[in-house]
Amino acid sequence: MTDHQHFAVVGTDTGVGKTIVTAAVVARLRESDLDARAVKPAQTGYPPDDDAGFVAEACGTDDAATCLRRLEPPLAPAVAAEESGESLAYAEILSDCQQALAESEVGVVEGIGGLRVPLADGREVVDLVADLGLPALVVARSGLGTLNHTALTVEALRRRGVSVTGIVLNEYEGATTAERTNPEVLAETTDATVATLPPVEFDSPAEAAAELEVELPNSVFPDDSTTDDR
Repeated sequence: MTDHQHFAVVGTDTGVGKTIVTAAVVARLRESDLDARAVKPAQTGYPPDDDAGFVAEACGTDDAATCLRRLEPPLAPAVAAEESGESLAYAEILSDCQQALAESEVGVVEGIGGLRVPLADGREVVDLVADLGLPALVVARSGLGTLNHTALTVEALRRRGVSVTGIVLNEYEGATTAERTNPEVLAETTDATVATLPPVEFDSPAEAAAELEVELPNSVFPDDSTTDDR
C-alpha cells in the first residue's frame, strides 16, 4: 500500500495536451525520488500514436509508463475494437489498471480523449476514473470555448464522486481577452485551482517534460502525491 496518492489526468477533449502534461507530472514525481508511472488504459491510433512511449522517453526509462492495450484505428477504444474485430472488456481494463496502480508507488492514469469517450461494454472514461476511486487533474485548452467544456468536465467528475485536484489550461499565452480572463472565471465557476502552462517548442519528449515540469504548481497534485516543495 503506497503512502502517496494515485490520480488521473483527464482532458476536456482529444488533443488538449494530456500526454505532455502527464509526462511533466510523472517527471516531477520521479525527480522527487518516487517510483511514479503513467498508466494508459488503452491506446488507439497505434502506431503512430503512443502516449505511454512518449512519457517513457520523456522520463528516460520504460519504467515510467505502461500501456495496457493498443488498437490500430484512431477511434474511441470501443469503436476501434469493433472496427478491428478485437475483443475489449471493461472488466479487464479496470482490473489491469488496478494491478498497474498496485505495482506503482504513484500511478498516474492518463485518460483517452474526453470523459464520455466509450471504453467498452457501455462504459466510458469517466466510469473508469470513478471505479478506480482516483482524484483527477483536468487538462483543457486555454482559449475561447474552454469555459463550457471545462466546467462541464468538472461537473461530470464531481457527480461521480471524483474530486478534482485542479485544472491546467495548456498552451496559455494570454494573447486574447478570452485567454486572459479564462483562469479567473474558471476558478470562480468551478471552485477549483487553475494553473496555466505555456506552449513549449521541443525536439524530444525529454525536452518537453523538462520545460513543463518546472511550471507545474504543487497545488494541482493530490496533497500526498509529491514531496516537492515547489
